[in-house]
Amino acid sequence: MTTPASVIPNRRRAPARTSLTIPRILAALVPCGWLSAVLGCSPDPSAPDLSAAPPGPGSGQPFLASDGTGVWMSWLEPAPEGYRLAASRFDGSWTDPVTVAEGDGFFVNWADFPSIRAVGDRLVGHWLWRGGKGTYDYGVRIAWSEDGGATWSAPWTPHEDDTPTEHGFVSMFVDGDVVWAAWLDGRAMVEPSGPMSLRARSLPVGGTGGTGGTDGPGPEVLLDARICECCQTSAVVAAGTPVVAFRDRAEGEVRDIHVTRRLADGWTGSIPVHEDGWVIGGCPVNGPAMAALEALVAIAWFTAPNGEAQVNVAFSADKAASFGPPVRLDSGRPLGRTGVVLLDDGSALVTWLEEEGAGTAAAILSRRVTPDGDLGETRRLATTESGRASGVPRIARLGDGNLMLAWTDPTEDRVRVSVFALDDWAR
Repeated sequence: MTTPASVIPNRRRAPARTSLTIPRILAALVPCGWLSAVLGCSPDPSAPDLSAAPPGPGSGQPFLASDGTGVWMSWLEPAPEGYRLAASRFDGSWTDPVTVAEGDGFFVNWADFPSIRAVGDRLVGHWLWRGGKGTYDYGVRIAWSEDGGATWSAPWTPHEDDTPTEHGFVSMFVDGDVVWAAWLDGRAMVEPSGPMSLRARSLPVGGTGGTGGTDGPGPEVLLDARICECCQTSAVVAAGTPVVAFRDRAEGEVRDIHVTRRLADGWTGSIPVHEDGWVIGGCPVNGPAMAALEALVAIAWFTAPNGEAQVNVAFSADKAASFGPPVRLDSGRPLGRTGVVLLDDGSALVTWLEEEGAGTAAAILSRRVTPDGDLGETRRLATTESGRASGVPRIARLGDGNLMLAWTDPTEDRVRVSVFALDDWAR
């Protein structure tokens, strides 16, 4: 079995306040234009200019969110007192970075990253903040901006339990005109055998009415009472139906990927995307990635049933009510940390980390797959390392024809960004 790089042998997650870093680009596969000075090749006048990507030394934990024509990127970087959560938009060039939050109270973790996204004319961002009552006392903070990030609201906390426990791994989504957040909630972990749960809530930003928005937030909703303790979540809205994906924790320590959906009468009970039957006595810190295009949903994930590590993708044509059989994508030594986007023809482009060679060498790989299971060639996007310092690579659609990738380069100790033409992937 290829052991995941970060299996947590118990339910507690190490805070991992390590340097915030990300991988080097594989020169032979990166468009020449924006690295011409480094690679010594002729500039491509059609290539986006990413040479001025704003994250500086020590930056890490990037997050990407497409707004249709451009991509918003957020990241953490050192500040005079602690850290700064910064953001910038790319649409051919980078905007001046804005500061979402700054201070010495950030809970910095390689796998649990802040985010920012555009919601209509607003920006909504989240981060984690320490509570001061112990290593595992930290909570979610959410703020929004009405002026493109120049100013931000006071931080708001979606969970009201006030316990000195873990709250994080947030996914935000927009249902109609109401913004929601789903998060892992450790309030029951005040007891020695208490489980991690999954909760959600509509936010006091955007929309109208009692389910969230200008009249205030909606009530907290328990989506699942016992889930894996520190795997990322993912959320989409498929043809008007919100879907949240997560790693479940069933009896016998079976930790397969599940989804729950919000219907007219409330949230459904969770169902497995596929019954992998992966039994593992600790959290692998390896959550699912999900994308939606109308009613079509694609979900990619890492699993290791019977000791065989693999990266799979599965499709749903009915808004995640059911899924087809999984399609395996990896080359035999996967580490997971998946990403996925859906393309206009209904195929999915999936990224993941894979071990290569000896030592800590790894690569960010990608592959295109159709709902019928037809696979394109595996493509290498960047080199990196297998440890925690390489973080979780992120991808997003950039306009109609490009893919943006952001990752941590442990060698350069900073966030790196690249753009690839979607036509480069074999159909």
